[in-house]
Amino acid sequence: MNRLNETREETMPNESAINTSRRRFLAGSAAVAGAATVGTGSLLTSGPARAVSTDARIVIAGAGAAGISIATRLSRQLDGATIIVIDSRETHFYQPGLTLVATGLWTPSRVEDANTRFMPAGVDWMKDDVVEINADNNQVMTAGGDTVDYDYLVVSTGLQINFDEIDGMSPDLIGHNGVGCVYANPDHAARTWQAAERYIEEGGIGLFTRPRGPIKCAGAPLKVTMIIEDALQERGNRERAEMHYLPPGKGLFSQPDIDTFLKDYFPSQRDIAIDYNHPLSAIDPDRREATFATPEGPHTMEYDFIHVVPPMSAPDMIRHGELGWQNGSFEGWMEVDQYSMQHRRYPNVFGAGDVVGTPIGKTAASVKAQAPVVADNLVATIAGQEMPMAWNGYTSCPLITARGEAMLVEFDFSLAMKPSFSFIDPMKQQWAPWFLKDQMLHAAYNAMLRGRI
Repeated sequence: MNRLNETREETMPNESAINTSRRRFLAGSAAVAGAATVGTGSLLTSGPARAVSTDARIVIAGAGAAGISIATRLSRQLDGATIIVIDSRETHFYQPGLTLVATGLWTPSRVEDANTRFMPAGVDWMKDDVVEINADNNQVMTAGGDTVDYDYLVVSTGLQINFDEIDGMSPDLIGHNGVGCVYANPDHAARTWQAAERYIEEGGIGLFTRPRGPIKCAGAPLKVTMIIEDALQERGNRERAEMHYLPPGKGLFSQPDIDTFLKDYFPSQRDIAIDYNHPLSAIDPDRREATFATPEGPHTMEYDFIHVVPPMSAPDMIRHGELGWQNGSFEGWMEVDQYSMQHRRYPNVFGAGDVVGTPIGKTAASVKAQAPVVADNLVATIAGQEMPMAWNGYTSCPLITARGEAMLVEFDFSLAMKPSFSFIDPMKQQWAPWFLKDQMLHAAYNAMLRGRI
């Protein structure tokens, strides 16, 4: 047994403690699933007592988690409205599960479903994509050439993954020449596992990157790193592998307690080197070399496996259009008030999900907290009333550290820990958050789409 296994076994609870934790967790499992998805993200009471009568024409751009959840709520809270959801995607991806696919723990089929199963009755689904928004004239234009008028607009398009901002990188590389990328879709995740499994069997140098700026599920690059390290341990190949985590700056995680924990935990407990200030700028897949734009200049490193996390942004129609922040730290992301989710310059426009420029919150847990805020505030705006709801920035990250262990990290705009359950210590690796992630959150997510939680 090597030194790392000895260290990790010393910190593990005994079997009696594990069984006690499991019994306590499973006794309240339904509540745990709902609360860990919902958290305490919205303030005041959701939903009007009765449906509001209106002939308003509402366009929802995007049929991901945010778009469908909001469409479901609006279809119940409004009587007589025309609700049009515009999105060409017929397959719904459970994106929180892509990390598990990319590390061999789930099959791709577990994260794929049909959007028709979740689209609410009475909503018009236009199978096209919004490519331009003319907010001054209350119109959106689609890829198919249609112009659609609206009285109110909800932008829930998700974000854009910019592979082309890394010289030499293309999604076609994923799964080949040691290149992986968990993002975008189940196919990318499955191909990432093909490359990762070869690395787990053969060893060598593993590079795990993270770009500058906001990204979808900021914990995903950390999870991929730790799960692959754990798999190397399980197969007895850890001593054959050299691992580097390469953040773009001096931080690993936005929540300061977890950031401090990881900065010690990676090198001391997992033998993962942290190379700070290393944003990936170029990749040469044939030579298996990656170049990083460090403060000292370009730094090229060899690799046997590299997990590429490309820079991300709002879609071009937002970051180069009227609805994006024009300056500041959220420049290019959709400009909304971070509490009401209403656009700051166009009061008949709301945003939700990954597209919005807010301090934190590109997770499914944040979407669950935002959806009732957007729906209730939009309904109140239609009725000429004050907006009743505010999002407090709640987000949640089941930070998987190994197969069977995770840390349930919950916080809000204050960046202070906001644990939902007293028996789940957010600073400890436990079985309960792993079970939550592996077995329960997908069902809670589907309930969210149907407006049940």
